[in-house]
Amino acid sequence: MANPQLADRLQIVSPSRTQQVTATVDRLRREGADIIDLGAGEPDAPTPEHIKAAAVAALDQDFTRYTVGAGIVGLRDAIGTHYESRYGVRYSRDQIVVTSGGKQGLFNVSMALFGPGDEVVTHVPGWPSISEQVKLAGATPVFARTHAEEGFELRAEPLLDAVTPRTRGIIINSPGNPTGALVSEDELRLLADGIRGRDIWLVVDLCYEQLIYDPSPHNLPGVLAECLAQQAVLVGSASKSYAMTGWRCGWIVAEPGVAAACNAVQSHSTSHAASITQRAAEAALRGPQDWLDTMRAEYRGRRDALAGWMADDGRFRVVRPAGAFYLFPDVTDVLDEEVRRTSSDLALALLTEAHVAVTPGEAFDAPGYLRLSYTVPMVQLEDAWRRILTYLG
Repeated sequence: MANPQLADRLQIVSPSRTQQVTATVDRLRREGADIIDLGAGEPDAPTPEHIKAAAVAALDQDFTRYTVGAGIVGLRDAIGTHYESRYGVRYSRDQIVVTSGGKQGLFNVSMALFGPGDEVVTHVPGWPSISEQVKLAGATPVFARTHAEEGFELRAEPLLDAVTPRTRGIIINSPGNPTGALVSEDELRLLADGIRGRDIWLVVDLCYEQLIYDPSPHNLPGVLAECLAQQAVLVGSASKSYAMTGWRCGWIVAEPGVAAACNAVQSHSTSHAASITQRAAEAALRGPQDWLDTMRAEYRGRRDALAGWMADDGRFRVVRPAGAFYLFPDVTDVLDEEVRRTSSDLALALLTEAHVAVTPGEAFDAPGYLRLSYTVPMVQLEDAWRRILTYLG
């Protein structure tokens, strides 16, 4: 007898390539290999002590039961205060839904807003989970390409050019993964003007919002509150800014009807983010923020060092990113006709031969590129670069 079949949706959804890199690194390390991991998209700093202390206090107080699905009041208020103090935009509790990570926030949004027959525009190179979640919702992703010669900057025109009568959403990520590029306030305003009053949602992923290295106006919530309040959805996360990737805490901010719809989706999946994590995230948002300046300065130094080494080598063509913590160089000059025919081949060879993990550009719809995360100490970053050069000869 034949085995029962998987759901049809699995035929159009691809596994996460970034998670595959993480799994391979874990396996090789368990086998004894000395791997330097430049594939991971997470800070190398430990979660700050005051955040961990809040989690311990939650355990000591037996705060281990179900919470309200949208999140505890203290955390939702802290999220509201974060946006008000940082961007001058006020959000009420009924506009905020706490999720198990920014990824679940984006998933809930896709499930709540999009369905069969809909098209959703996003940008590439881009984070692959965005388009895969759109597919899981039954909708069709449509791609607007950004270009290295423009610094991968997100512009309104190509996004609007991709809009058709079937378009129901546009999803942008700023700073972006894998490029670190931003959408400017002016371009976001043009984008908002282009869809205002139409049956199109604008979803903005701000998970790297506190990792912008050089002065650049980036008050995207303020622009949306002014131009597109009833059609905009923000997704945020504690993962990157507060070194809390494993804690799994993100949030959705939208008009109350959309927030309620996203909460309804969540009520039938995870119910709510972990109670202990919520207390920790509240402490992160309410606690001292000066350590973020230290983290940004450290990553800025690593960015500049790695970009400089690549520029000096000449075979890696790289755009210096404005934010996030990745370099995304064009590596076509180091490919060949035998072993390194593609950037996927190169990434595999670097992992197996040089013991340096990177993510191939194919994961982001950008063949010929590699994503290197500079979230390792400088001494390891230097060692990784030496290994790469030794492998390349």
